Amino acid sequence: MATSTLTASRPGAARLAGWWPLFAALVSAAMLAAAHAFETFGGYAPCALCLRQREVYWAALAIALAGMVVIRLKTRLAPLVDVLLATAFFCGAGVAAYHAGVEWKWWPGPTSCTGLGGTITTDALTGLLEGAKARPPACDEAAWRLLGVSMAGYNFLISLGLCVLGVAAAVSRRPQP
Repeated sequence: MATSTLTASRPGAARLAGWWPLFAALVSAAMLAAAHAFETFGGYAPCALCLRQREVYWAALAIALAGMVVIRLKTRLAPLVDVLLATAFFCGAGVAAYHAGVEWKWWPGPTSCTGLGGTITTDALTGLLEGAKARPPACDEAAWRLLGVSMAGYNFLISLGLCVLGVAAAVSRRPQP
């Protein structure tokens, strides 16, 4: 179906499909920048699951940038790019939901980053001075919350919304009967 026909029959859908890969790239870059800012300026060290969530945005950013080039060369591959982006964001929503569930103690997290509880003691500080390894941030402790929702919770909502937009873009590119 020609773009002009799509634009005439579904103007909102055509707009969504036209800007979706660029929007996905910009949001992915913004999420990575926000995570870096929380780490650098806010002093929030990322846990293992936080880093896993960033990997999804790096992948989505790469897919979106490559997709913009592919769409320029072969427009018929645009729905594939949309589906790949939707899948990446769906995976991101899954990782974020898992992390949020670990924070709320709904299920156990990975043993490599689950908090052991307790407090900082002078023995622990002495151990660090003597070369002991520092315990990384715990995945089951939300470092920050806004309105009761942690960063993982907001990441889930954003990733799920982006997944829906990706599916909508792919559907909008289908030819109308």
